[in-house]
Amino acid sequence: MIISASRRTDIPTFYSRWFINRIREGSCLVPHPFNPKQISEVSLQPEDVEAIVFWTRDPRPLFPYLDELDDRGYRYYFQYAVLDNPREIDPGTPRLTDALATFRELSRRIGPERVIWRYDPIIFSSITTAEFHRWTYTRIARELQGYTRRSMISIVDLYPRLKKRLGELKREGITLLTEKEISGRWFDDCMNALALSARESGMEIMSCAEPIDLTPYGIKPGKCIDDELIKDLFGLTVSGKKDPGQRKLCNCALSRDIGVYDTCVFGCRYCYATTDFYRAGKNYRQHDPHSRSLIP
Repeated sequence: MIISASRRTDIPTFYSRWFINRIREGSCLVPHPFNPKQISEVSLQPEDVEAIVFWTRDPRPLFPYLDELDDRGYRYYFQYAVLDNPREIDPGTPRLTDALATFRELSRRIGPERVIWRYDPIIFSSITTAEFHRWTYTRIARELQGYTRRSMISIVDLYPRLKKRLGELKREGITLLTEKEISGRWFDDCMNALALSARESGMEIMSCAEPIDLTPYGIKPGKCIDDELIKDLFGLTVSGKKDPGQRKLCNCALSRDIGVYDTCVFGCRYCYATTDFYRAGKNYRQHDPHSRSLIP
């Protein structure tokens, strides 16, 4: 079993103590994302866990426990998001200089193959234009050269549940491009530039659950939960069966997510996993690191 920790929230940043406590106890309780009364127990025993995939914007709170994970025999890698969006869009994300330093420290500690850089999602707006992303991606790629082997990208999905929140941006004078508007020469130039920057920095660039075909730019569809990568990293053959619980375009292998929606408090305006910032804050305040479940 592959453990995803987590698409639904940032466990390394906000819930590292809870996670290591659950590792020590050997299991955790996870509510069904759409039926909270349906509770499942998930084994975290080393013999039951093939690999752990961490999703994060700041893994520093997990650093004190990495040696313990290694000693207990866990295999893991990181999906690490590093962007530099304006604070109007990403109000709580770590500063770029701090994120780059942390990324490099983690890479030196566990190896560049086990730290995947996510520039995701890409938002095209009046303050994050194609030129902004070309410049920002290139700058970060150069800073991370030698510290990662892979970069994952995707274009933001404007789900209906985000309309109210993104409408607030419009009232603040920030306009977003719709999916129909994301095309043309400027988009071609942007994707070609990102692919070139990745190659020049020694990275493979891949897309994540992306409906737009990016292969003409040299960006092939990727997997975040990647059975082939796990085999390369750890010499372990795991099931490559597509996870039926993910989006249709997601290529990820089957995994078990131990996170809970509406518990991340970074406050990213485009976040898919947080529907209500107030609820997320309330859940975070109610969190008990000694509980078997992430929230009551």
